[in-house]
Amino acid sequence: QPILGELRASQVSPESVQLEWSVPEGSFDSFTVQYRDAQGQPQVLPVDGGSRTVTVPGLSPSRRYKFNLYGVWGRKRLGPVSTDAATGMGVWMDGHMEVDILHCDLSPAAPADEEPTPQPILGELRASQVSPESVQLEWSIPEGSFDSFTVQYRDAQGQPQVLPVDGGSRTVTVPGLSPSRRYKFNLYGVWGRKRLGPVSTDAATGEAAILHCVCSIAAPAPEDEEPTSQPTLGELRASQVTPQSMQLEWSVPRGSFDSFTVQYRDAQGQPESLLVDGGSHMVTVP
Repeated sequence: QPILGELRASQVSPESVQLEWSVPEGSFDSFTVQYRDAQGQPQVLPVDGGSRTVTVPGLSPSRRYKFNLYGVWGRKRLGPVSTDAATGMGVWMDGHMEVDILHCDLSPAAPADEEPTPQPILGELRASQVSPESVQLEWSIPEGSFDSFTVQYRDAQGQPQVLPVDGGSRTVTVPGLSPSRRYKFNLYGVWGRKRLGPVSTDAATGEAAILHCVCSIAAPAPEDEEPTSQPTLGELRASQVTPQSMQLEWSVPRGSFDSFTVQYRDAQGQPESLLVDGGSHMVTVP
C-alpha cells in the first residue's frame, strides 16, 4: 500500500496557492485536493497520479485556507494529509479599488484566423447498470472535451466521497455501496482551471440475494473408502444487471451440492425463491 508524505504550500499569491507533496513509498493512481472556497463551498481538484505538485487557482486575497490531499489507490482513498496557507494581499490603487498582483502572459498570441477553444458542455448523466454494491454511471459530452471529471456522492454514513475520472472516459463504476439504498451522484467536468457542472442523477442499489445450498447426507462409506467431505460455497456476485433482471454467479471451491435456492424479496416486499440444480453455478433472476 502506498504512503502519502508531507503536504506543504511552496508558492503563494493573492489568487492561488501551489501545493507540493511526497510519496515515500509506492505509487497512487490519482490524487484529489479538497478545500473550501471563500463562500464556504467545498471544492475538489483532481490530480493525476504522476504529479507531486498542483496550483489551486481562483482563491481570494488575504484569506487562510486549509487543504486536504487524498491519494486514490485502486478502490481505496488514503489520507488525508493537510496543510494551511494564507493567500497574499492585493494591491490598492486610487485609494479605493482592490486589484491583484499583475501576472504577465508571455506566450505567443493566437493567429487572427484561429478561433478560441469553445467551452465544453456536460451532457446527460445516467445510471446504466446497478447491483447491490455498485452503480455504473454513463454520460455524454455534446461539445468539446474535458481534462478530467469528478463524481461526488455521499456514502451510507453520509460522508462525502469523490471519485476522479480521466477526461477520455464516459463511464465509471462507483464501488463499495450499500444494498437497497438510494444515492445521488453529481458529475463535474474539469476544463483548465474551471470546474463545470454538476449534472446529477439518482440511483438505488439492488437488494442483496441470499444463496442457500442443499447437501444430502449419504449412508456411511465402507471402511476402505474416504468419507465425502462437506462442500463449500464460494463467493456470490451479480455479473449482469438490467432494469428487469439480474444474473447471479457463484463458485463452489470444494465438493458438489445437490441443488441451490436463491431467496430475495420482490418490489412489493414479498419473499421469492428460485430453485437451481446442483450442476449450475449461474442463474438469471427475472
